[in-house]
Amino acid sequence: MIVHTSRPVTLVGGADLIRSDLDAALSLAPVLVAADGGAGLLWQAGLRPVAVIGDMDSIPPGARDAFADVIHEVAEQDSTDFDKALREIDAPLVLALGFTGGRLDHELAVLHSLAMRPHARCIVVGTETLVFLCPPRITLALDPGTTVSLFPLAGVRVASTGLEWPTDHLTFSPLARIGTSNAATGPVTLVPDAPHMLVILPRAELGAAINGLLET
Repeated sequence: MIVHTSRPVTLVGGADLIRSDLDAALSLAPVLVAADGGAGLLWQAGLRPVAVIGDMDSIPPGARDAFADVIHEVAEQDSTDFDKALREIDAPLVLALGFTGGRLDHELAVLHSLAMRPHARCIVVGTETLVFLCPPRITLALDPGTTVSLFPLAGVRVASTGLEWPTDHLTFSPLARIGTSNAATGPVTLVPDAPHMLVILPRAELGAAINGLLET
């Protein structure tokens, strides 16, 4: 394990990143880690990560030189830099920024990694929405009317309370029933029977998602 910490981690990728979003994430998850090309963004921003993890095919030369003492090259090509970083972080929570808004194939690979590493508490934060893999049980303090989208990556059933359209006794599947554009009627509790369900919330609900995951 490259990064071992009792504090939440902000993990930065190489996609477009708004500085105010990064500052907000660091206020909540103060341990800073870069995934390969994300190191270039941090170098330009004048920020120093505790580790740079990846195959190092995207890091610019200036960042490579500046962060030489914290670079951890993982040379294999069977996984993405996001996956390499996530599996090498031991922390109560990871906020991942700079992994959305770019190539769709990269975003799909990120969602695949969330499903493949169900024990990692990780929230992927975009400009408008956030997504995380639902743990065995979670309660989210959401106001009535808040959009709650559920997207299955494999067959899964989810007991729930606090949703306008209850999910109990439904079987979800990516090739059959999905659960996008549901809505909260108040606090929402989700209890999936397998680690296959993505939860997608508005970006403004980051605090609720963090609290829910840290309490699991």
